[in-house]
Amino acid sequence: MSGAMAQEVAQEVALVTGGGRGFGRAIAERFAAEGASVAVMSRSREQLDEVVAGITAAGGRAMAVTGDVTNVEDVTRAVGEVKAELGTITRLVSNAGIPGPFGPLWVTDPDDWWRAEQVHLRAPYLLLRQVMPDMVANDRGRIVLVSAIASRLTLPGLSAYSVGKAAQNKLVEMVAEEVKDMSLSIFAIDPGFVVTQLGLDTYNSPDARKHMPHMMKYLEEGQARENADADLHRCAQRCVDLFSGKYDALSGRYMELDDPIDDWLAEAAAQPADEQP
Repeated sequence: MSGAMAQEVAQEVALVTGGGRGFGRAIAERFAAEGASVAVMSRSREQLDEVVAGITAAGGRAMAVTGDVTNVEDVTRAVGEVKAELGTITRLVSNAGIPGPFGPLWVTDPDDWWRAEQVHLRAPYLLLRQVMPDMVANDRGRIVLVSAIASRLTLPGLSAYSVGKAAQNKLVEMVAEEVKDMSLSIFAIDPGFVVTQLGLDTYNSPDARKHMPHMMKYLEEGQARENADADLHRCAQRCVDLFSGKYDALSGRYMELDDPIDDWLAEAAAQPADEQP
């Protein structure tokens, strides 16, 4: 990394929710390795402290903030704590998610189903609402919502998760349009496939085993494959790439790890300005 690029990254402050494990942890650790100051947030302090300790031991700057991302008071407090210790947030990764409830819609518990939608939609809404005023005022910021390939697939037995992730994609599209005349960008990504705790929770769920036996096989194959955690690193790299500014012209899009985003970028550059989305 050049000196100018390193200095630019060192001025970044990133908040990563769901940052205590899995994809969130991989993203946070990579951001810190690039030189950004990083705050990780979840409800589990022990996991967060482990991430922060590792980043700090490697010479990075990090902090932990605990709270429920679906609770407006917790989100407000957490963002305030990050700003007080690390500075204004310039990067946001909204990564919290839950897999269930599982089963046909008519057998799911309505409170469980709606609780999932709060995690998938209310949480990013609250986070955006807290960090975007500074981004808008400073005309500077980049955001990633960690969606899922389920957002574009029809997966019987997985209605809450699929609908919630599809809603995230639409939220990204809407926000991108609202800030299109600013130096802000926002993306939705599928992080790839790694059997993280979310996958293990699915595998161990009696309802998932009953209603989605095909998912059990998929998870077993994922655990057994060579380089089973490779997508953790690919996902972290994708976030670094998106936050570099190179792909700002693709703001508002949902993308998967194998998507040809450089081709998309070339197509966007070739498109007349008055025809660009």
